[in-house]
Amino acid sequence: MRKKALIITYYWPPAGGPGVQRWLKFVKYLPEFNIEPVVYIPENPNYPLIDASLMAEVSEELTILKHLIKEPYKLAGLFSKKTSKTISKGVISEKKTQGFIEKALLFIRGNFFIPDARKAWVKPSVAFLSDYISKENIETIITTGPPHSVHLIGLQLKEQLGVKWISDFRDPWTTIGYHKQLRLTASSKAKHKAFEKQVLATSDQILVTSFTTKKEFQQLTNQPIEVITNGYDKESVVPFEMDSKFTLAHIGSLLSKRNPEVLWRVLNDLVLENDSFSKDFQLNFIGFVSENVLHSLEKYNLSDFVNNIGYVSHKEAIAFQKKSQILLLIEIDSVDTKCIVPGKLFEYMVSNRPIIALGPKDSDVEKIIKETNTGRYFNYEEYHLLKTTILEHYTAYKNKILEVFPVGLQKYSRKSLTEVLSKFI
Repeated sequence: MRKKALIITYYWPPAGGPGVQRWLKFVKYLPEFNIEPVVYIPENPNYPLIDASLMAEVSEELTILKHLIKEPYKLAGLFSKKTSKTISKGVISEKKTQGFIEKALLFIRGNFFIPDARKAWVKPSVAFLSDYISKENIETIITTGPPHSVHLIGLQLKEQLGVKWISDFRDPWTTIGYHKQLRLTASSKAKHKAFEKQVLATSDQILVTSFTTKKEFQQLTNQPIEVITNGYDKESVVPFEMDSKFTLAHIGSLLSKRNPEVLWRVLNDLVLENDSFSKDFQLNFIGFVSENVLHSLEKYNLSDFVNNIGYVSHKEAIAFQKKSQILLLIEIDSVDTKCIVPGKLFEYMVSNRPIIALGPKDSDVEKIIKETNTGRYFNYEEYHLLKTTILEHYTAYKNKILEVFPVGLQKYSRKSLTEVLSKFI
């Protein structure tokens, strides 16, 4: 007889973006390990990104529970639809460029909606799920955040029912970069910290996606913590041809602080110094690109080389990954981002294209890329090494020998990761 596990998540198809992939894939493979997943989601969510193609990956046999949620972002849209939508995506302007409305919305979001804007879903969810868990004899519940208010549902269900509770952190809580931009008062910061500590202390098992986050949480709790990274799945992709140009492609959002001027300077210098490179080079952006990044590209005279494609479906993104000459992975240059391991890294790794990654020194991403031999990692000071590497890749491209030789990727497959997860359930 299969064991039932209730997964409580805000993001679920047709939501797009990286927050959906992790548990969509876990749910896909859990039945193969004798576990029957039941998924609980909001009935009327306000998803900032939509990818209807992901609906095809949801099994018709899966039990999905839904309950209404009150979304303050819809109300905020009455004041500024554009600003409220970008904040809901996690896109926050530099402080010096923030207008009055953005400052006000950030203050309200950070201080009146603790831990986040989906807090109104906690109370009705606990009432609804308490009955269901008892009737269905569910022994294990799993909450996944952000939004971290979802963990408060798990906390209350644990306290009321004594059910086994696994809390899954796709991102850190109070140490993630954007948390510092919410204009929090001292009392609000204390409330966030208190909620975080209570969730970590009460969870029976904590899951994180990076080793840095595990070390951070170990300072706050004695409860067991396991690293289960994101991963890759076998994707069916329409036939494609490799790009004829020397394309450097970035898949995903390039927020205002995710702006590696060292890379733009390298590319500008290569364009000026090498006529052949100038004729072959193209920079592809698949996803949201902030105005700050676009202005930097203009400053380095790269605008004419940019193909700004915008957000596409997950399947289309996979195709771009496979046909690009080089894949860019860019993270904010901050100690706070050393723990961030984006889900796209693993899809990059199985695309058979070299990765060029930039971020802070000694990050988890750097360790994984080196371990798997899937690319090169640079910090923001390594101008000459970065320039030399791109030129080497360009020479290999011209000689039609640009390739990568990865090792040890199997442990990052979604099925292998789900097997690890099943042992904790």
